Amino acid sequence: MATVDVLAQRFADFAGHCTPRAPLYAHLSVAAAHDPTVLRLLQYAPDEQQLPVLFFAAVHHLLLSGHGHELAAFYPNLSSSPPTSDPTEAFLSVVHAHADQIAQLVSTRSTQTNEVGRCAQFLPVFGMLELEMGALTHIDVGTSAGLNLLLPRYQYQFEPGGTVGEPSAVTVACATRGAVPIPTSIPHVARSIGLDVSPIDVLDDEEVRWLEACVWPDQADRFARLVAALELARETPPDVRAGDAVDSLDELVREASHGGHPVVTNSWVLNYLSTTRRADYVAELDRIGGRTDLSWLIAESPAATPGLPVPTAEPPEDITVVSLVRWRSGVRSVDRLATAHPHGYWLHWESEAR
Repeated sequence: MATVDVLAQRFADFAGHCTPRAPLYAHLSVAAAHDPTVLRLLQYAPDEQQLPVLFFAAVHHLLLSGHGHELAAFYPNLSSSPPTSDPTEAFLSVVHAHADQIAQLVSTRSTQTNEVGRCAQFLPVFGMLELEMGALTHIDVGTSAGLNLLLPRYQYQFEPGGTVGEPSAVTVACATRGAVPIPTSIPHVARSIGLDVSPIDVLDDEEVRWLEACVWPDQADRFARLVAALELARETPPDVRAGDAVDSLDELVREASHGGHPVVTNSWVLNYLSTTRRADYVAELDRIGGRTDLSWLIAESPAATPGLPVPTAEPPEDITVVSLVRWRSGVRSVDRLATAHPHGYWLHWESEAR
């Protein structure tokens, strides 16, 4: 268990890191770092989850559940005109009044993101693979609620590059640089299967609320897009399986291979695996690729995922790098394709690979 001093420093560090993207959370982090109740409540979380983002997700969850209206007024995703006054008093009031609920949430939940903006990073690579291999099947590992499995049902606006896909309740905008191979139409994905150790059921209101709570409220556009994607998913729920990334992968690839060329995707997931388990995952993909043609599309930070076959600088980059690993007739090849924003806002193409 982290000491209160360690947790106070984590909140202080978080305030410095998130100021440009999340000024509300940055401000509240300063208050949290000096409040003993906040620090003691975060100690209820498992050691690896004693992080400011988990605590703030728990508070956000309370607001989404109808508690703390005074604090909710400061949240840009929940209020059309947030006040300019200091939210600290309202924040601490909610924390102190709902300490038991927060303790329960941080002790039983973990942070989850299901960022559909990352589909804009996947789409050009899916187009490349369709030209090479024909119909595709999609296996998203660490899929959460399976929203990235809905890639063919979103519309994309690349700038430059134009619009891809039919009008949709979800539009993903992405600024591009370099020779991004933007497809002229949505690639044909014959089947999509998601895998997660603790998947979220899009038909379960409480599970959905937690997923929404993990979005930072300053990023109101992401929140609105997530809500729209969840509504789309509820119309036809994605095929999401509970299972381990290593132990369940072979069976899913075998199943998916009957519908088309299997493409395994990961986006900001593999940093949650231990170094040993991550090595096991790579070895399992190598084993599967040794017997069947397979593609593995990676959007991860090299600094956070040592051991992946991703070309990187030294020291490894702390940025999202998009890479494609292919197994063809048992031979593995690796192409580093691009760098990207972690939430899909931009894609900078580096490769000539097609």
